[in-house]
Amino acid sequence: MFIASSPAHAAGVRSILVFGDSLSAGHGLEQGQEWPALLQQRFNDRQQTIQVHNHSISGETTSGGLARLAQSLRLSQPDIVILELGANDGLRGLSIRAMQQNLQQMIDLILQNQAKVLLVGMHLPINYGQAYTKLFHNQFVKLAEKNSLVFLPFLMDKLGIGLDMYQADGLHPTAAAQPQIMENVWQVLEPMLGVPVL
Repeated sequence: MFIASSPAHAAGVRSILVFGDSLSAGHGLEQGQEWPALLQQRFNDRQQTIQVHNHSISGETTSGGLARLAQSLRLSQPDIVILELGANDGLRGLSIRAMQQNLQQMIDLILQNQAKVLLVGMHLPINYGQAYTKLFHNQFVKLAEKNSLVFLPFLMDKLGIGLDMYQADGLHPTAAAQPQIMENVWQVLEPMLGVPVL
């Protein structure tokens, strides 16, 4: 986990943009069950006036995300961006180099807009081969190190392989898995808010 040297001040954090793919868009779930909605509920329960804007789209790649990021930044005016893209690039066998370049351009654009970045890493299924899966995940690690970003190594850490944690496709988490995913994000997001752990 790589933590940026200057976390956002609590007084300044009013808007968080979740910018991802189906894992954040809530593919196969009812509205309100996805982890960004649970994150918003946590802020509401704590009476923190922080708005979570979920601009995630199922099937999104890094090239698609790059094309629409500027508009999302204008609409949400975020203080923090949770960047969760790249899984579909890997699953489709797209260029890892292009994925890395697209993510870097998105990171640059977010930083230029005076927002913090929480980068979410991804792992691919083992049937893609050890060499490819290792190279894929290492791109996220390198980006976090290079840009001194807050980094969550894997969105779905601690879910295990229980049948209740994944939908029939074996890729998308169920509603039962969303609280743990939200906690995975929270453990690295909370220090960025500049508030004590409750």
